[in-house]
Amino acid sequence: MMLMTKSDLPLRRIARGKVRDVYEIDADRLLLVATDRVSAYDVVMAEPIPIKGAVLTQVSAWWFRQLGDVVKHHMISADADEIAAAVPLLNGHRAALLGRAMLCRRGTVFPIECVIRGYLSGSAWREYSKGGTLAGEKMPERLEESSRLDPAIFSPATKAESGHDENIPVGRMREILGEEVTTELERLTRLVYTKGRDVAAARGIIIADTKFEFGRTRSGEIMLIDEVMTPDSSRFWPADGYRPGRPQPSFDKQPLRDWLDGERHAGRWNGDAPAPELPTEVVEATSKRYLEAYRRLTGAALEVS
Repeated sequence: MMLMTKSDLPLRRIARGKVRDVYEIDADRLLLVATDRVSAYDVVMAEPIPIKGAVLTQVSAWWFRQLGDVVKHHMISADADEIAAAVPLLNGHRAALLGRAMLCRRGTVFPIECVIRGYLSGSAWREYSKGGTLAGEKMPERLEESSRLDPAIFSPATKAESGHDENIPVGRMREILGEEVTTELERLTRLVYTKGRDVAAARGIIIADTKFEFGRTRSGEIMLIDEVMTPDSSRFWPADGYRPGRPQPSFDKQPLRDWLDGERHAGRWNGDAPAPELPTEVVEATSKRYLEAYRRLTGAALEVS
């Protein structure tokens, strides 16, 4: 499968994110192309991670199929041949579409990341460990790193095109989106996370936290968009190794994060772009971790042909 750091298709590209390129097809449809770009600590690395784009797209597609009875979503197809048949301009571009492209319904995106945390980790743990708060709001006392949060905490964040997303209180989300939309997005977030958590648990995976994005169609329908419970948008932990009170091993880009942490502690990287050049072994280990996440979750090896 070809490595891709950026796509070049005969459609109008309307956005280029940290990982995905977004193309306009018409008033009702978009094409999302997940490249093999990888970011960590909100910095995009120069080196691509082999097959990462296909893993992200196909994990999302797998989840959309599981969630069809739970929430409306934007996926039309993630099959290269079906996409080319639906969009004739893409004939002859199968290699660029293969595994990594998703044909989607178009909508207006809500400018909020709907984060939900079932366990205390990452930025939430860092804030809690300093002052016992999350987004400035008081949390229960005496929690440890990786403690289970029951019920899970809805913890929205502002979306950043570059730089760091910022955790915000639900009250701030209400100011931005209004009471009705905020209530509905929290309801859908909890619904999708509960289904995903239970499905993953049956496969020996803890989804510690994840973030969703939602949009609204021209007819006013709210739908789940972008990626869903992938190794990029979630923390996947092996259930059989879970121990609270410490960080957990994870099925995501942990080899990359660990290496970057070492570079920071050694004073060779200050955390800003550009990132240091990645060693081959880190690239390979990260690629294997993504493939393992797909296999564990779906029960099958990723096959792209």
